Amino acid sequence: MPLVEQLELCFRNLSVTSLSGRDAQLEAQASELLRLSGAGAIAGRVQVEWSPRLRSAAGRAQFHNFLITLNPRLHEHGLGEVDRTFRHELAHLLAYFRAGRRRISPHGSEWRAACRDLAIPGESRCHALPLPTVRRRPRYLYRCPECRRDFPRVRRIQRAVACLACCRKFTRGRFDRRFGLRLVAGESRA
Repeated sequence: MPLVEQLELCFRNLSVTSLSGRDAQLEAQASELLRLSGAGAIAGRVQVEWSPRLRSAAGRAQFHNFLITLNPRLHEHGLGEVDRTFRHELAHLLAYFRAGRRRISPHGSEWRAACRDLAIPGESRCHALPLPTVRRRPRYLYRCPECRRDFPRVRRIQRAVACLACCRKFTRGRFDRRFGLRLVAGESRA
């Protein structure tokens, strides 16, 4: 049987980046917060998990499967940062739930209202944590057929995307396929 000193040594050597998987305690907290905010319909469906795959992001919320993913390195910055980031991501789920089928801005007025309801008023859209950032070389180049502006991208665009400047100039900001970005250079999918 290991001694108490040996157990303490084992816990001290654990890396926070080894923390992964679902967190039942945060899931229960999410359930309670959502019920109090009038979103009982999704309260039991939210899953919270820790993922060492998150590098520069503190957290991520995915409404389509009610999943909140948190970076294990948050523990290095204290429980207050864990709670703030958790509520930040939960606010995304709450805002999307309240919006229904209507499209909303990820950090728009609906999200700010959800932040107030979750006791984090004045929350900023980005964290200021010293997490490592990864700069990737853009592999794809897209161009607007109207203004000829270039849009370098790391990932291939999967849906119809138009040049915002041209849409604003010619169609009052509404999407128009005439200004759809066209792939002009990029790596092939081999």
